Amino acid sequence: MEGEKGDKIIATNRKAWHDYRIGDRYEAGIVLQGTEVKSLRDGKANIRDAYCVIHRGEVTLTNSHIAPYRHGSHSNHEPERPRKLLLNRREIKKLTKAVEQKGNTIIALKLYFKNGLAKVEIGVASGKKQHDKRQDIAERESKRRLHRLKRT
Repeated sequence: MEGEKGDKIIATNRKAWHDYRIGDRYEAGIVLQGTEVKSLRDGKANIRDAYCVIHRGEVTLTNSHIAPYRHGSHSNHEPERPRKLLLNRREIKKLTKAVEQKGNTIIALKLYFKNGLAKVEIGVASGKKQHDKRQDIAERESKRRLHRLKRT
């Protein structure tokens, strides 16, 4: 799976677009150990339930799973350890303000390599109600029908 300009997409969080309204999105570097990078190059990651926590001015990715490297030794990484994200101070302040608003959280949307560096796309999300989800599905279906009618 290739993204923009040769980016190698490792994992996406498709569930996020269904369960949340995504507001601002940010690209962040991610601090990894050596075996984690090798495991990511093999595509062994899951960010379905990953979210971010801001503590003392640092953003941490929590609940992401990077499988242990199969050729790793005793120094293999812990699969679900919290991972520090690299953002500049201005972005962290914006994220902090967004999370302070009721109902907002920061979730991981996409994990990928960009110019050889591991990056994660995070977004400020607010939960959808069940009727909002139904409404989105109905809109999508109507767009599909219109598109089919235009083709014929």
